Amino acid sequence: MASERYNNAKLELKELRHDMASLKADQRRQDDRLGAVQSEVKDSIVRQYEGQSLSAVGQVVVSKDPKAFLSQLSTMSAFDDMQGQLFDDYSSELKALDIRRQATEKRAAEVAATQKKLAAEKATIDKKFAEAKSLLGKLEAQQRDAITSRSTTRTPSVPASGNAAAAVQYAMAQVGKAYVYGAAGPNAFDCSGLTMMAWAQAGVALPHSSSAQYSSGPHIAESDLQPGDLVFYYSPISHVGMYIGNGMIVNAENPSAGVKVTSLHEMPYVGAVRPG
Repeated sequence: MASERYNNAKLELKELRHDMASLKADQRRQDDRLGAVQSEVKDSIVRQYEGQSLSAVGQVVVSKDPKAFLSQLSTMSAFDDMQGQLFDDYSSELKALDIRRQATEKRAAEVAATQKKLAAEKATIDKKFAEAKSLLGKLEAQQRDAITSRSTTRTPSVPASGNAAAAVQYAMAQVGKAYVYGAAGPNAFDCSGLTMMAWAQAGVALPHSSSAQYSSGPHIAESDLQPGDLVFYYSPISHVGMYIGNGMIVNAENPSAGVKVTSLHEMPYVGAVRPG
């Protein structure tokens, strides 16, 4: 679904930005180390030529370009008299800086690509939301009430225990509310927004993404399902609901259905996870 792809892209962008910040900090540290070694090399040149004409080394000492500095240094006729270790250190630090610059540039390109993907998914979401809003607007009040009524009357009376009780209670209280892409309450939800907020009532933090929620806890066999377990659909995973017992789930299904109770196998079932 476009909304879950959008949620996944937001998580990916957050991680990329965090990585890029770390890379930039590493690059700044490497740049400082390179500057320190360059200063040592310059000091070494000045000491060795002290009292002599510095015309032959003047360009090296004042060079602002690290690569030009290295090139000029390596071609100096007096290089053999210099401290070879300093030259090796400078060359190594320059290579390390280049590696970090390339990594930062690559991550920046990934951030730009992810931002572009986010914009595309958002456009799809906006289009689908407009279509859904138009469809809902055509439904008579009696039809909308019938949808909510059918969902509510099918609610099973299977008690939940522990933290799951708070999650199930919250999710069931949202039955009849609207489905809106990217929403996480209080008046509308998408599928992972509903399960995220439901388990938040039990003090369990879940990501706003169905595929990410699939990795949020131990996987549970269908025969071991208990109320509160998260159930996942489609391949790749793009929908999540909450098991409430008796082969039923509550889920924010789609823009035309909203939050409703339905059968566990009304959609292509993939697996289940027990949060907390």
